[in-house]
Amino acid sequence: MSNKIIPVAQTPQQVSVNYGISTGTLANWRTQKKGPKYFKVGSGKILYRTVDVEAFLFSCPVLTSDSMER
Repeated sequence: MSNKIIPVAQTPQQVSVNYGISTGTLANWRTQKKGPKYFKVGSGKILYRTVDVEAFLFSCPVLTSDSMER
């Protein structure tokens, strides 16, 4: 990621650009009640808080043999 400023809340399109998750995947997750928390604002506009997106992304790390404590 570059040194650009990430807003506090993002649209699905912004999440897609900033984190590489397609808007279709985000939409599927919403219908399945999965993925990061989101808010419907006004007449159905979807917003994700950046902290919620990052919490979701970092909640399930893949452990490698080098990252495990011995």
